[in-house]
Amino acid sequence: MRMVDLIIKKRDGGELTDDEIQEMISRYISGDIPDYQMSSMLMAIYNSGMNDREITTLTLAMRDSGELVDLSPIPGIKIDKHSTGGVGDKTTMIIGPIVAACGIPVAKMSGRGLGFTGGTVDKFESIPGYRTTLPMEDFFRTVREHGISVIGQSGELAPADKALYALRDVTGTIESIPLIASSIMSKKLAAGADKIVLDVTVGSGAFMQDIDRARELAKRMVAIGNGAGRETVAMLTNMNQPLGHAIGNNLEVKEVIEVLHGRGPEDLREVCFALAGMMISLASGAANTTGALTDESLAHKLSYEQGMEIARGKIADGSALVKFRELISAQGGDVSYIDDPSKFSTAPAQCELIAESDGYISMINTMEFGLAAGRLGAGRTTKEDVIDMRAGIIMHKKLGDEVHTGDVVATIYGGSQGCPDRPLDVIEENMRAVTEDLKQAYTVSSAEPDRISEILEIIRGGDI
Repeated sequence: MRMVDLIIKKRDGGELTDDEIQEMISRYISGDIPDYQMSSMLMAIYNSGMNDREITTLTLAMRDSGELVDLSPIPGIKIDKHSTGGVGDKTTMIIGPIVAACGIPVAKMSGRGLGFTGGTVDKFESIPGYRTTLPMEDFFRTVREHGISVIGQSGELAPADKALYALRDVTGTIESIPLIASSIMSKKLAAGADKIVLDVTVGSGAFMQDIDRARELAKRMVAIGNGAGRETVAMLTNMNQPLGHAIGNNLEVKEVIEVLHGRGPEDLREVCFALAGMMISLASGAANTTGALTDESLAHKLSYEQGMEIARGKIADGSALVKFRELISAQGGDVSYIDDPSKFSTAPAQCELIAESDGYISMINTMEFGLAAGRLGAGRTTKEDVIDMRAGIIMHKKLGDEVHTGDVVATIYGGSQGCPDRPLDVIEENMRAVTEDLKQAYTVSSAEPDRISEILEIIRGGDI
């Protein structure tokens, strides 16, 4: 096989065979194919696309390039959830305990934040003592004993994806749907779950801002998952405003605790109940193999709507909060912060974003709010950046809310941007600059906008 022949074939719209794709990935990882030729192939894929068979084969070849996590030592059906990312997305910290409270095992590997989106691992690490790095035997033991564990992703999962992503980042091929789909699903399949729920975010705070492209991505990933023998469902969710009120690590943890107490923002609750409900539905019927069911009804196949009702019940009866405390304690976290969120440290400086006209919030540039939180110290622009867990933004007004001149739209929490000895006047100057920029990141109109559901669409294997 000559790589140049494959490049020409794909450039001209041809289909690569399974053997060609598998050999190409194997030879690239071994160093037999240089970066310049693989870059040409990525551009050919970007221009010509791939069909579902090609994408699935590429995904499996990337999956098999590294470590495969075998979750079989954990009894029961293991359900994984993956989000394509967004601003204020702290759903894993809520739905994990909900699902685990049903007796469904949650063995979750999550990522860190980069750019305008936050990372679940960073949010957990804002809880003093919580360990996101565990030996695999301790990860399994924690799930067996407590029903849930959330750790950082192993660096050995799908190394071909890591190498290809680095090339995509510098060759203008990041936006290719076949390459996005195979990148996400190679890691999900390598992580060993039996079934997968995908949260594909859509809007100004998502990587996919157009619903047609988001739908296409969701369909491709659902096809990959089901083609690999893992039942996979995708949910398109609204990211045209930050999810919930809090943006920033310990600010988001405090909001998670509010939701687990049965309070918190309605949009965040709606998305969490939907995702948890789908996970419960997929696991039901087979979930009784764990021997740990807390609800007899899960021994029978449940609909998505029935799953949502059970999810709501796990918040209402307090069992999801109990499971969250159990998870934090099991992984070394100080549960006194869960019992008393006022113990979390606060940012050294604060100011307010003030409405300058009367009307209704009709538009929020969600990405700008995510980037602003990063500038305050809550996020990273490179993997080496140090996060200030205190920094971020609390939204007081969101889409559709009425405002009057002088109302507080948001509170800005200025962090030290990873430098504990940064002078307070420098922090305050940066915070004021961010606040000034955010005045352009939302729009006030005279007419009240229509409310949009947080769950835009559900895509199953049979829909493709």
